[in-house]
Amino acid sequence: MRVLLIEDDAILGEAVRDHVAAGGHAVDWVQELDDARAATKAVNYALILLDLRLPDGSGIAFLRALRDAGDRTPVIILTAHDQISDRIEGLNSGADDYLVKPFNLGELSARMLAVVRRYGGNPSPVIRLGALEIGPADRRIVSDGQEIVLSGREWAVLDVLLARPGATVSKGQIEEALYAFGSEIESNTVEVYVSRVRKKLGHDHILTVRGVGYRLGAPASGNSAAGNPT
Repeated sequence: MRVLLIEDDAILGEAVRDHVAAGGHAVDWVQELDDARAATKAVNYALILLDLRLPDGSGIAFLRALRDAGDRTPVIILTAHDQISDRIEGLNSGADDYLVKPFNLGELSARMLAVVRRYGGNPSPVIRLGALEIGPADRRIVSDGQEIVLSGREWAVLDVLLARPGATVSKGQIEEALYAFGSEIESNTVEVYVSRVRKKLGHDHILTVRGVGYRLGAPASGNSAAGNPT
């Protein structure tokens, strides 16, 4: 998935960026709210990690402006403010979760995936797709007792599809999940990674909807227009 990290502390920001990227997610890291506003206008993020005290303003004010504008992107607040009143203010302003610094990076990963699952309407930590048992939180896939291993970018593709069960996901949406700003995008990259995931999971699990994109699931009986694996 594509994540926006808004954090002005260079050491913490680098640590969070590297950790989230190692989990197979694309991360855009900005240190000021002006850059964050520009980023949210340019990209549809799956998640925002938000510090509250930024050099050019308040993270709470930024969050309220997002919600007032109708932006429902999930937001996790990362802050050194540990008072109950601060947490209440953040949650009441539209945050989906709250982590107090210093925090464990493993816990951050778990909270990120939990928030995205809730947002996508699938709160279960294990997703079943035919014979597959998929655990996005621990990055584990099992089929008939055998574990299937995906690379970070293969997981990024699968995450986008899992977040929209039954819906068609465009090539552009997958590109956003794969790449952060400044990364080189080749014309066939999405097709390459979808093909790799499809080969590992089984061709029936990822369908190509011609001219539109991809979706999870088996084609409807007698409806060839729903999409066919390629």
